[in-house]
Amino acid sequence: MTEASLAATDRSTARQPEFRQRNTAAAIGNWFSDGWITTRRNLIKIKRVPDILVFTTLQPIMFVLLFTYVYGGVVKIPGSNYTEFIMAGIFAQTVVFGSTYSGSAMAQDLKDGIIDRFRTLPMSPSAVLIGRTNGDLLINAISMAVMMTTGFIVGWRIRSSFLEAAAAVALLLLFAYAFSWVMAFIGMSVRSPEVINNVSFLVLFPLTFISNAFVPSNTLPTPLRIFAEFNPVSALVQAARELFGNVPPGSPVPDNWAQQNPVLTVLIGITALLLVFVPLAIRKFAQVSSR
Repeated sequence: MTEASLAATDRSTARQPEFRQRNTAAAIGNWFSDGWITTRRNLIKIKRVPDILVFTTLQPIMFVLLFTYVYGGVVKIPGSNYTEFIMAGIFAQTVVFGSTYSGSAMAQDLKDGIIDRFRTLPMSPSAVLIGRTNGDLLINAISMAVMMTTGFIVGWRIRSSFLEAAAAVALLLLFAYAFSWVMAFIGMSVRSPEVINNVSFLVLFPLTFISNAFVPSNTLPTPLRIFAEFNPVSALVQAARELFGNVPPGSPVPDNWAQQNPVLTVLIGITALLLVFVPLAIRKFAQVSSR
């Protein structure tokens, strides 16, 4: 081999890391671009199908008024009023149930053949899921804004600092975002919009109602109380109450770690859900889109 060819080989070898860096940077840029495009597609769909936004707006108002005025005169919370006690529970219930839209929308897209169209495009497979969950995060944010406004009208007040209240909202939305990935995975597994509604109800109903969302957990029968104390939704509700400053004065100190450290418990739960269900959902999407 001549010296010229050796020099050319050395130059080619030296360029390879640079080419890899450029390819990696381009791949990351394309991934963000694809994710934004699919997110925008879902936001445009909300604009063109206003029923989604109407339901998103009316359901939170209905929940706030129902629980405040129907149950508010029955349930007594020592040292506080039921409105301030219940609002964190309504926030948690609404955003968790709002995550089911990710599952039903993915199932509907599979049924309508939209996923088959995406498969023919030069785009990252995970971008479809990212766009779906990002769009639903915005829907949950709108629900939160509507619920907080309605809560202020019926007498709920934030009794903490602005940063603590903002942290409560962020925690609720992050929890809902993590659950959106769970529902997206389930939606692709059952592949039927009708079935996903039934499955999500079976999963989310006990999580939201066997908790401290609507009544103190220490008033529940022993088996339900044990479930409620270690229920991740209970930790979310407790964290929101603490951050909004709505914990009733003189409330007994919880006797389990999850309720004593609710914010950390919720963050651990969010991380665990994302670590497990993001890869599962992406893998499931690859399977169903290749059929």
